Amino acid sequence: MSPMPAEKSAYALARYSRSADSIVESLEWVRTHNSQKFLESFYFQYGHASIADLGHLGICWEGVSELAATEIEDEQLWDGQAKSTRYQDFSKLGFVTPPDLSTSDARRYQEAGRALLAAYEQLHALKFAELTASLPRPADMKPDAYERNLKARAFDVARYVLFFGIPTNVGQVTSIRTLEKQIRRLKASEFAEIREVAGEAAAAVAAPPGCVWDASVGEPVAPTLAKYVDPEQHGPAAHRDLSLWAAQNLPAAAVSSCDAASVTLDCPRTPMADIVASLLYPVTTRPYRELYVWAEATSQAVRNEVIGVALGSRGRYDELLKQFRGGPYVFDIVMDIGAYRDLHRHRRCVQLRQAYTGELGYSVPGSFTAGPLRDIYRAAMDEALRVYRSLPQPAAQYLLPFGAHSRFLFKMDFAEVEYISRLRSGVKGHFSYREIAWKMKEELGRVEPDLAALIAATPPWEEDPLTR
Repeated sequence: MSPMPAEKSAYALARYSRSADSIVESLEWVRTHNSQKFLESFYFQYGHASIADLGHLGICWEGVSELAATEIEDEQLWDGQAKSTRYQDFSKLGFVTPPDLSTSDARRYQEAGRALLAAYEQLHALKFAELTASLPRPADMKPDAYERNLKARAFDVARYVLFFGIPTNVGQVTSIRTLEKQIRRLKASEFAEIREVAGEAAAAVAAPPGCVWDASVGEPVAPTLAKYVDPEQHGPAAHRDLSLWAAQNLPAAAVSSCDAASVTLDCPRTPMADIVASLLYPVTTRPYRELYVWAEATSQAVRNEVIGVALGSRGRYDELLKQFRGGPYVFDIVMDIGAYRDLHRHRRCVQLRQAYTGELGYSVPGSFTAGPLRDIYRAAMDEALRVYRSLPQPAAQYLLPFGAHSRFLFKMDFAEVEYISRLRSGVKGHFSYREIAWKMKEELGRVEPDLAALIAATPPWEEDPLTR
C-alpha cells in the first residue's frame, strides 16, 4: 500500500477487517466513500479507538522550545526524534520567550538567556581547545572525523548551560489515535506556548499536508480528528485534586536534601501501595520510597480515598492514568534535565516526573573541577538559577538549564533495565546518562545480584573520547 491520508488508511484497514473483500477491493471502496462519516460513527461515537491506530502520519513541530518538545514527546506510543544537542551549535538559534511573561519579566529572562548562550559559546571553545591539546589525532583517523568527534564531545559539556527556552525541531510519526491524545493533552498545558502549538497541530491535520512527496496529493490528512481535540479534562483535574489532597492529608515530609545525581531502586511488594505512591509522586517533592512506605503502612480506607480522588474526574472514554501502570523495578532518579531528555526516549517503561523546581542543585561535569571552565560554568548556572527564582511560575521554567537537577520515576521490567543499562552506559554515550545507567545496574545488583550479572554494562570510568 502506498502512502495515503491517515484517515483513509484507517478506514480501509478497518473495513478490510470487517468484510470478505481483499485489500484492493477495500481500497477501491474507500476511494468512493466518506471516511469521515465512518470515523464519526465508529471511532468517536462508539469508542472503537483501535480503528485510529490504523492510520499513521508524520508531523513536525518546528521552532518550539525544548520545554515544549519534552511535553510533545511524553507519549508512550510515539516514534520521533528532536534536534540533537551533540551535533549542532545551539548558540546561533536564539531562544523562545514564554508569551505569558510581563514586559519587565521578559526583559530579565532575555538577559539571562543571552548570558547562558554566551557561556555556552565560551565553554565549547575552551573545551574543544582542551580536547585538541590532550587528545592528538590518531594516524588512521581523518582530520574531519577527528574534529567532528571532538566538537561533539565539547558540545556534550557545553550543553549543560543550554536551557528549556532553546528552540528545537521535533519530527514524529504516530497513529492518529496517539496524535488525538497528544493534542488534547497539550491543549490542557499550563504553558501558553504549548497550548498554541497544539492548536496549530489540530489546524494542520485538518488541511492538506504542508510537505508532499507526490504533488497530486491534496486531501486533508485527518480532518475528523481535528474536530474532536478539546483540551483533556481528566489528567489535569486529577493532578489538581491529588495536589490538594496531598497538601491537606500527607504527614510532614522527611527532612532530606539531594543536590547530587542519585538512583534509588525499590521493588514494591504491595500493588495498591505502589499505585498510591505513584499517584502522589508527581504532585509532591518527596522520594518514591517515602511515599511507598507511608502508603503501605496507612489504612486501606486511606488508600481507597487517594485512588478515589484520582478517578473522580474520569470520563467514560478516559483511560486510567499511567500511574496505575507499573513494573517490578521502580527507579527514583535525581538527574540533570539533559540526561532526562536522553533517557526520556525509552518508551517501554512507565515514566513519571515531579515539577521542575531548580531546588535540587545542578550537575558539575568532571572536567569543570578547576580553572576557567569551572568558573564560567558555576557563575552562569548560579546567575541563571537566581533569575529563575525571581520569575513567576510556570514561565520561569523556560530558564532552567539542562544541568539543573530534577526528580523522575522510571518503572520497568528486567528486560528494560538490561536494555537501558547496557545501551546507555556505552562509551559513545553522554557521560551524564552513562552514570545513571551504570547506577541502575548497581542498584539492581543490590537486590538481584544474579540478574544484574547478566547486564553487560560499561563502567563510566572506561572512556574513549574519539569514538562516536
